[in-house]
Amino acid sequence: MDDLAGFLRTRRARVDPAAVGIPTDSRRRVEGLRREEVAHLSGVSVDYYVRLEQGRATQPSEQVLDALARVLGLDETEREHLYRLARQRRRAKAPGGRIRPEVLRVLDLVAGAPALIMDHRLNVLAGNGLAGLLFGRPLPGLNIARNLFLEEGERGLYAEWEHCTLDVVGHLRLAAGQYPDDPGLASLIGELAMGSERFRRLWARADVRARTHGRKTYRHPLVGLLELHQENFALPGESGMELLVLSAAPGSPAEDGLRLLAGLGADGTGGAGGSGAHPQATARVRD
Repeated sequence: MDDLAGFLRTRRARVDPAAVGIPTDSRRRVEGLRREEVAHLSGVSVDYYVRLEQGRATQPSEQVLDALARVLGLDETEREHLYRLARQRRRAKAPGGRIRPEVLRVLDLVAGAPALIMDHRLNVLAGNGLAGLLFGRPLPGLNIARNLFLEEGERGLYAEWEHCTLDVVGHLRLAAGQYPDDPGLASLIGELAMGSERFRRLWARADVRARTHGRKTYRHPLVGLLELHQENFALPGESGMELLVLSAAPGSPAEDGLRLLAGLGADGTGGAGGSGAHPQATARVRD
């Protein structure tokens, strides 16, 4: 699904030669750096770097990886992704989808904010009632990537749809590097690529993103615009799961909107999805 050679090629193509001291003129036809330029700046032989980009060299040293990260201008997330791809001889086993009962109790305790548990494939495994009301549907079986790219009728829920697509593709790129032998993840990526031209274009860029917090804005059909803050909490162990909490600033219109949404759910007028966390946790998710 992802490989070191492809990642190096895409990162090389985005480097501005002038930024690393290489003069350019109108005759230059290469986008970004040439292979020999990356090799020279990194202090490795051209032959070795070519073999890296062709997938014929394995297990580069820490010094080589550090030099490549520096020359290619990688941020911390990209640097970790580069190291992971270079060490894929020890492949991580794809985690399972069972949630401990103690974690489910945490969902029950979150009041006034949508909260859900998601796996590395962006399957929603469990959520509280307010999360179900936010998405307007039962959460079992919901996959955020499919919802975003393939379900055209749901696009209006995401007020910043284009930005959300960048986050989702960047997350899946990271997951593909961490779990390269996960058939369910590979199937999902193939499905998205077949069904969405935007996904294909973004996937080809090989960008990686690790979003642990930030603004998420929804346009709910019943309560209007909700500007929320998302916090991601990685669950302990090797589960690959995260707890996501979407909170509103005190006294904000979004706080009023969530309160109204909760009231609509209590009245039975909030639409589908107001089920509790425990039934959702036992649902089977699509591979």
